[in-house]
Amino acid sequence: MKGDKQNAHSACRLEIEAVCGKARATVTHLPHISAKTPMFMPVGTQGTVKGLTTDQLIEANAQVILGNTYHLALRPGGDTVEAMGGLHEFMNWPRGILTDSGGFQMVSLLRFSSVSEEGVHFQSPVDGTDMLLTPEKSIELQNQIGADIIMALDDVVSSTVTGPRIEEAMHRTLRWIDRCIAAHARPHDQNLFGIVQGGLDAKLRATCLEEMTKRDLPGFAIGGLSGGEKKDSFWRIVDQCTEKLPTEKPRYCMGVGYPVDLMVCVALGVDMFDCVYPARTARFGTALVKTGLLKVKSSAMAKDFRPLDPGCECTVCQNFTRAYIHSLTVCALSSMTQKAGSIKRSINSAGFLKHALFGNFILLFSPKMVLPELSLLRCTTSPT
Repeated sequence: MKGDKQNAHSACRLEIEAVCGKARATVTHLPHISAKTPMFMPVGTQGTVKGLTTDQLIEANAQVILGNTYHLALRPGGDTVEAMGGLHEFMNWPRGILTDSGGFQMVSLLRFSSVSEEGVHFQSPVDGTDMLLTPEKSIELQNQIGADIIMALDDVVSSTVTGPRIEEAMHRTLRWIDRCIAAHARPHDQNLFGIVQGGLDAKLRATCLEEMTKRDLPGFAIGGLSGGEKKDSFWRIVDQCTEKLPTEKPRYCMGVGYPVDLMVCVALGVDMFDCVYPARTARFGTALVKTGLLKVKSSAMAKDFRPLDPGCECTVCQNFTRAYIHSLTVCALSSMTQKAGSIKRSINSAGFLKHALFGNFILLFSPKMVLPELSLLRCTTSPT
């Protein structure tokens, strides 16, 4: 197989099918699925993507979904999920699962948490009980949950933070990765990914990249971005990271789900993405369609009897009109997974960056967007 690589100690095998500039189409073989990338992963924090059944997720062509270790530990608890046979059995999901380590809650639940070298101290927003999430405890919980991909616990700070806290977090992330590796009890059927931190500081990112990639992990993630920083700064850090991350390992950009960011980051060499954006946006009345954003709550939709997106094959678009739709989650996720599929096909045909798909897409979703002056956005096709 072209570009077929595997770590002998992992349950992950990456097969590179095509390359266009830095963009690439791959098949990432995991215990529960051979996932085609570029891939968007819906977020199902507590074992469910809000508003959708597992059958609807399959129909929307979701290949891997996310669960969150911190929230699953609170409810229903790691022991309960393990007793049910793991999260796959617990939620009746036959495909891939990735679990976040709980580190992101250091940002999203900032007022309920504090960090020390030992780990992250949380106060439950549910009942006020205390939890100490150490690297070892995070991995133990993720081993109980049983996801295909588990994430190392990292020290996460907002991308808009500056000063010595960024450097402190980066070095602590490197110290914690070794504790995560030592605690990992299921490397034969769960893939532990390391996370590159360093904020928007290129030197700190370079240090973290050099040290993190010395660990022979099944895959790597780019963390600490998409938190309100300028697009150009965000994309330049992604560019820097993909330049140094191993080509034979999956590359995951965490928390990225805006359509333009997905398109640009694919061009920069990223394989995997996740975000609450499509499902949350749909619940608030906006659909993601091929022509951009569709405000379904607008009064103009009240007597519009067309489907949300005439080119979409999901159940909602095939059976219901714009006038009828009140919940748009299914179509929003279908739109994202279909976009990832169309990107993969254009990479396979050696025309991703040259193809009108790229430029037209950017214009539809962000007509005033100025793309970064990065050499990788100039397509030079190359076979694998």
